Amino acid sequence: MEFGQRFRATGTFCVLLLAFALPARGAADPAGRAEAWKSHWAFRPIIAPPPPPVRSARWARTGLDRFVLAELESHGLTPSPAADRRVLARRLSFNLHGLPPSPEFVEDFVADPDPNAYARLVDRLLESPRYGERWGRHWLDVARYADNKGYVFFEERSYPWAHTYRDYVVRSFNEDLPFNRFLLEQIAADQLDLGTNRSALAAMGFLTVGDHMVNNTHDIIDDRIDVLSRGLMGITVACARCHDHKFDPITQADYYGLYGVLRSSVEPMAPPLAAPAPTTEAYEGFELERVRREGRLREFVEQKHGEIVSGGRARIAEYLLAAYDARHHPLTENFMILADKGDLNPTVILRWRLFLERARTVSPQIWKPWHTFADQDASQFDTNLGSTARAPLSEVEGLNPRVAAAFRGPPPRDMKDVAARYERALLQVEKAWQAALEKARSAGLPEPGGLEDPGDEALRRALHGPDAPPDVPGTMDWGFISLLPDRASQAEFQKLITDLEQWLMHGPDAPARAMVMEEARAPYEPRIFQRGNPNRLGESVPRAFPRFLNPQGAPFHHGSGRGELADAIVDPSNPLTARVFVNRVWAHHFGAGLVATPSDFGLRSEPPVHARLLDHLASGFMAHNWSVKWLQRTILNSAVFQQSGHDRAECAAVDPDNRWLWRMNRGRHDFETLRDSMLSASGRLDPTLGGPPVAANSTRRTLYLFVDRMDLPSLYSTFDFPSPSSSCPQRASTTVAPQALYLMNNEFADVSARGLLSRADVAPLRSEARVERLYKILFARSASAEETRWAHQFLRDGSDKRWRDYVHGLLMSNEFAFVD
Repeated sequence: MEFGQRFRATGTFCVLLLAFALPARGAADPAGRAEAWKSHWAFRPIIAPPPPPVRSARWARTGLDRFVLAELESHGLTPSPAADRRVLARRLSFNLHGLPPSPEFVEDFVADPDPNAYARLVDRLLESPRYGERWGRHWLDVARYADNKGYVFFEERSYPWAHTYRDYVVRSFNEDLPFNRFLLEQIAADQLDLGTNRSALAAMGFLTVGDHMVNNTHDIIDDRIDVLSRGLMGITVACARCHDHKFDPITQADYYGLYGVLRSSVEPMAPPLAAPAPTTEAYEGFELERVRREGRLREFVEQKHGEIVSGGRARIAEYLLAAYDARHHPLTENFMILADKGDLNPTVILRWRLFLERARTVSPQIWKPWHTFADQDASQFDTNLGSTARAPLSEVEGLNPRVAAAFRGPPPRDMKDVAARYERALLQVEKAWQAALEKARSAGLPEPGGLEDPGDEALRRALHGPDAPPDVPGTMDWGFISLLPDRASQAEFQKLITDLEQWLMHGPDAPARAMVMEEARAPYEPRIFQRGNPNRLGESVPRAFPRFLNPQGAPFHHGSGRGELADAIVDPSNPLTARVFVNRVWAHHFGAGLVATPSDFGLRSEPPVHARLLDHLASGFMAHNWSVKWLQRTILNSAVFQQSGHDRAECAAVDPDNRWLWRMNRGRHDFETLRDSMLSASGRLDPTLGGPPVAANSTRRTLYLFVDRMDLPSLYSTFDFPSPSSSCPQRASTTVAPQALYLMNNEFADVSARGLLSRADVAPLRSEARVERLYKILFARSASAEETRWAHQFLRDGSDKRWRDYVHGLLMSNEFAFVD
């Protein structure tokens, strides 16, 4: 596991436990760390290096080849000869399509005398829609794609429209959408000028299609920070959730700057359509019912929210006293309290507790009396203690005049009396505020920004504003249920929101929708969570890009800052984004990246084996309008890619790991390629593009099968399919017994063997001709004389069962399971 790839904790609790064992933010840096950060290879600007001089210049087909050849020559190595054309055709087909080439496809290429036949073959494969399916799946690993949310309590667990994101990704690769635009749309399509074609809104599934983490907001945002930073830039920002990063120049302030961006965006209850709205009468009827159901839900939420807020402002003393009584209880947002109808709202009580704790240091001019009395032993609270406790109040500089007036005269008898005095002072200010609002309305003026008197305005903020305890956020989504303290209200809300969800997803003529995020009503002003605890708020930080990539420390100013974040990620001056993507494309073709850790380019990463080559490709990639197909052509047309994969003892003795690329690495098929190849070879592959996910017994490409985040089939993990719980830049490649047992015993392989024998170009053939055809279909080559002899011996009686067993054996062979 790379450094920075996180084990998923169950909720915030595990994060907090870990945090107590770690040094707090601000611990002294080891000597020289700042200099190490500045000189680290990945954080330096990308500068296009000139191709180096080489001795065997005739071998090099492209500038890429010269960089590799220079390293080979410096280590006393020579490149391998070019692979056979049949091998190259098979290699290209699997690398670009994830499917075996047809015998005719291979023979046409082998017989083509044109010196440019190989380059034309690359172009032909890049123009096929199968290319987008193959490379779209690679990207979906990074995007932690799944068709459901994970465990989420009450709400619908499926993502009924996740396929709109998957199809967007496939379409983008096929259309060669510039990679910088591809990223911009996935982060902030709602803020781009899309014209009349709003289909790009589906791109934002990149952020929203992740695990919903039992609906823990902080964990959901942490996952999104991780996929943005580790997934796109190869930096492990999520490691700074509880403390400054231990190795890289990433601070808690950087983490919570990004947290603020994502907390300032919300997922709408009824997302926009993923395609233009139908103009049919049936759709008009669907829309009318949607508006009706949404209206009922909105009316309920607004009514209940108004009751909670008004009750919080009217029953100040009761809430203060409840917060005081609960002061020794754990501070947590991870549970829901059910109370009898009419009781105080638990969420408002919790907000008062947090507010009062922060106020101890933030606004002692108002809340010093409260803490003075609250810190006393309640069992000894009497007149004498009250008099004693009152003494320090005169020492508070600038004590709020209304608060000071509330504590003149006889000392309070108990905390109930203290709470009552604060209620009187706050209600006086509330009355003044309502009068100011009425005056502005009567005069036709906009709502005032606050009260003129600074002391009164400071008190007003305890009742109004994002930090005010009564001013709970009221969103029309499943999060609102936590604000409802009685079972009857929760049940009614659950019915209303479920009715709307079910209609949007399953109503007649319900169209697919884009899984977007949109700007919240007001941006969230982030503060550092001390040791990652959301109930221990530290200093305020701006919404901004990580400081080491943003030396001026310029904060984001436009709304949530999501658009500015997207711009910063794809800015050509950002040294990470292009390098990371180029390295991953290289890894998919060669089996290993130029950088061994594809999602960690931090100080603990090893330098690239071919550092100048990485910058050559990254700079060219950006210079060619971030064209992924340009990058593919550059790599695939190189002599390095076209090398044979045969071992050479003299080179293996010098470079046993093939770090300097003196031959092509052998590549094993992943799960999708293996399954799809069996379907293709057997003639059963359904080539339909896009659409909702299908069941596991479908003959569609594996890309379109339902990905169940909660219950990923064991078959998937057996063949190294990555967990969709977090971003995965590169899959593991294992060889374990269950893989062979599946191919040996599962019905899928047997049905594939039967299908292959039933093909129109196989079934009529006699023994030797049939064996030859099978080899061309499965291995893109003719059977050797020895292989033909073995087949003849095994198939001596020519029975159907013998033929099925023979083909089944070919499907289980290493040659079928590997690219070449």
